[in-house]
Amino acid sequence: MHAECAPKCDYRCSKASRQKRCLLYCNMCCKKCLCVPSGTYGNKQECPCYNNWKNKKGGPKCP
Repeated sequence: MHAECAPKCDYRCSKASRQKRCLLYCNMCCKKCLCVPSGTYGNKQECPCYNNWKNKKGGPKCP
């Protein structure tokens, strides 16, 4: 596990309505992309991998 993922995802998901789900996907995305966008929402252009990873339905995979 990438050491910086947990604290970055804790902050990223701090205002999410579904905390556990947000943390699960944020950590998954962080491990793959080695990047978490700043702030609690948006700013995904900072991490192209994080921004471009889609779910099966074509929606964004990463919170």
